[in-house]
Amino acid sequence: MQTKWILGATICGLVITAACLQTGCTSAESKPEPVAQKKELSQGELISRGKYLVTVGGCNDCHSPKNLTPQGPVIDSAHLLSGHPGQMQLPPFDATTLKPGYWISFGADGTTFAGPWGITYSANLTPDSATGIGAWTEENFVNAMRTGKHLGQDGGRPILPPMPWQGIGKMEDEDLKALFTYLKALPPVQNRVPAPATPDEAMKLAKK
Repeated sequence: MQTKWILGATICGLVITAACLQTGCTSAESKPEPVAQKKELSQGELISRGKYLVTVGGCNDCHSPKNLTPQGPVIDSAHLLSGHPGQMQLPPFDATTLKPGYWISFGADGTTFAGPWGITYSANLTPDSATGIGAWTEENFVNAMRTGKHLGQDGGRPILPPMPWQGIGKMEDEDLKALFTYLKALPPVQNRVPAPATPDEAMKLAKK
């Protein structure tokens, strides 16, 4: 009887050992791999990351004034990301632009847009305290990108087309923080951008 018990225990041990060899288990209690802590970016790294995101995201295409040349519009580096030039007079545009289903119009330097929502002027994103985002907090910026509301406030006006806040708002918190850090590090440019125009207000500028 004892011999049978020893034999059975030996066979059972061999089966367990074989199973362990197949699955990679060991006799020691397995421990989960430690999760690597994400390195917090320095101020300089945040600015560099933000500049990269602004560049590849094409933010200058709408938010920077352009110098018109024979080769086409060239970004005005002296007024980087300062929005639609407040003193610029808009040329008339076709009234059908304000009707759903027709063309959407872009201004000559790509900082003005007209469509069924009215007229949008690209915002001044430099840290000028009076005309830009100098008074904004990081929380204001992140909430604005997440909610599509000006200043990220519940009662704020909607952020109008063609601003792609829906996609930007899906960025990770760290990337949004990097964007804001870069914008706050820009040279401030004093440029008061006009408020958006409703369709009725825009119709007054349209060709009849």
